[in-house]
Amino acid sequence: MSFVIRPSREDDLEHLYEMAKLTGGGFTNLPADRDALAGKLATSAKAFANKGDELVDETFVLVLENTETGAVRGTCQLMTQVGQRWPFYSYRLNTLTQYSKELDRTVRAEMLNLVTDLEGCSEVGGLFLHPNERAGGLGLLLARSRYLFIAMHRARFAERVIAELRGIIDDRGGSPFWDGVAGRFFGMSFQEADYFNAINGNQFIADLMPKHPVYVAMLDDDAREVIGLPHPTGRAAMRMLEKEGFRFENYVDIFDGGPTMLARTDDVVSVADAEPRTLDTVDGEAGERALLASGTLTDFRCCYGRRTVEGEEIAIDDAGAQALGVGKGDTVWSVTR
Repeated sequence: MSFVIRPSREDDLEHLYEMAKLTGGGFTNLPADRDALAGKLATSAKAFANKGDELVDETFVLVLENTETGAVRGTCQLMTQVGQRWPFYSYRLNTLTQYSKELDRTVRAEMLNLVTDLEGCSEVGGLFLHPNERAGGLGLLLARSRYLFIAMHRARFAERVIAELRGIIDDRGGSPFWDGVAGRFFGMSFQEADYFNAINGNQFIADLMPKHPVYVAMLDDDAREVIGLPHPTGRAAMRMLEKEGFRFENYVDIFDGGPTMLARTDDVVSVADAEPRTLDTVDGEAGERALLASGTLTDFRCCYGRRTVEGEEIAIDDAGAQALGVGKGDTVWSVTR
């Protein structure tokens, strides 16, 4: 069975909609709404059609396709510059230290401050793999294909890149963080707010969210204990991000309190290590396992394969060449698996 990452198409809508219904909520970039998904696919098509080489506000949607059946079994997204159409809000967890001379006592209080510090960053997000395919490293292929795409189109992305991880969601589909913080001001459940945000953007946060810092000690235990924690299904993703050089720098999502990971784009391991080489040989006995990629924009393809590197040339295995649709003399990008 062979899988390849490719750009999304308009006829991927039903596949994405069926996967969106499996997310369980809290997945803003993949809402279970056909109109919203169709709009996202249209936006992505426009980004892929743009032949320019400058940083503008764009969204690229990639999909994981089973090349034997044609079924779409996963998806991921790249946002080139967040916070351009409406503010990109985060909570920043800070510590306020105060001292009383009369009591000879120092008190340190953790506070959540509403900020737009991450505005202008690129973002990797929207990663979802069908539950039946969560084996064989396909989640890793989805995740790292985005970094190869960035390396291949570097001028289209910002100097910093973020990744938002879904926070803790309870068995009812609610968020302890939302219930303990923002839910008190909005009069809507987490699911309602998350869906509204996915469809309409988060300007309503700017309109209604109190701008004063929130003292963590004043939150209930359920809300306080989940700040900065990823959903159990996102722990592996957090480890993958850390291996790529992302770090948690005390930014959390305003809806569910999940961690926002941050890195310098050029320091992301798979961006820094990705190199283009000329395909010299298609060799069934090619050496080490690797991620292989070729093409630009609408022709982009990424898959697992094997490679042997010699100077400026590369040899790859038959399956990899077939999945990418490349032959001798074509350019192939790669990083070690």
